[in-house]
Amino acid sequence: MNNLASIPVTLEVESPSQNSRLKTTKEQSYNHAKLQKRIRRNVGKAIQDYNMIEAGDRVMVCLSGGKDSYTMLHILMNLQRSAPIPFELIAVNLDQKQPGYPEHILPEYLATLDIEHHIIEQDTYSVVVDKIPEGKTMCSLCSRLRRGSLYTFAAANNIDKIALGHHRDDIIETLFLNLFYAGKLKAMPPKLISQDSRNTVIRPLAYCREKDIQAYSDWQDFPIIPCNLCGSQDGLQRQVIKDMLSGWDKTHSGRIETIFTALQNAEPSHLLDTEWHDFINMTANPSKDTANVQDKAAPNWLIPEKSD
Repeated sequence: MNNLASIPVTLEVESPSQNSRLKTTKEQSYNHAKLQKRIRRNVGKAIQDYNMIEAGDRVMVCLSGGKDSYTMLHILMNLQRSAPIPFELIAVNLDQKQPGYPEHILPEYLATLDIEHHIIEQDTYSVVVDKIPEGKTMCSLCSRLRRGSLYTFAAANNIDKIALGHHRDDIIETLFLNLFYAGKLKAMPPKLISQDSRNTVIRPLAYCREKDIQAYSDWQDFPIIPCNLCGSQDGLQRQVIKDMLSGWDKTHSGRIETIFTALQNAEPSHLLDTEWHDFINMTANPSKDTANVQDKAAPNWLIPEKSD
């Protein structure tokens, strides 16, 4: 397997855009070099660990106009220039026709880069407004429609991988959101096959910390597009989780890293999910002939009769 994480990082640090107001000092340059090297190394290691990108892949980089997707595109372009394997990057943005959306920002920014790019225009906003009652959160339906539009574009343009900008903090937050509010032990995988089996989704920022991405975005002075133009918010649940994790990070050094490591060391056999393990037919006798044993059912006396 090609080791993108070990590519020598001896390239010059990329300069921020011309309209950056940051003063360039030796100390800042040193810190920026360390920051870029750390993010680049983490992205390369995630790509290697999960075989996210292979030779000849056409990778669709989904841009929302936020700090995460800008950083992902920037780092992938940096890696592409020195990678031991050839792969293509195609930047794609979905204009969902939200009121007040600054539709000129991304096309103008992408025009300054040496990369194939596309703007998909699809009015999913009107669909969401029509389906969701006023005052209710639109994010879930909006996300599904956005995902469907991107998947359709990917299938029509021979895309091999769809790159999303979720980072380490997103993965951990999703774990606790599912644990606390949905009763599921479920996070966000770095690589998965879509439900229709047509698309492979990757998350190259899976090992990157949000605070590093924020610092990188601030340095590069990306033209950020706000994510609340629709007026809907993803509720208070994610913010509660963010606050909880932030508190732990301050008072219990290393706890967040330990949680993330735990996600890479799962032991399903030590959980209680009967879909994963056939507890009913489990036996401790290795010499027992189980070839003709019929599936057992739980004893009737353990299952109370349903009351009318």
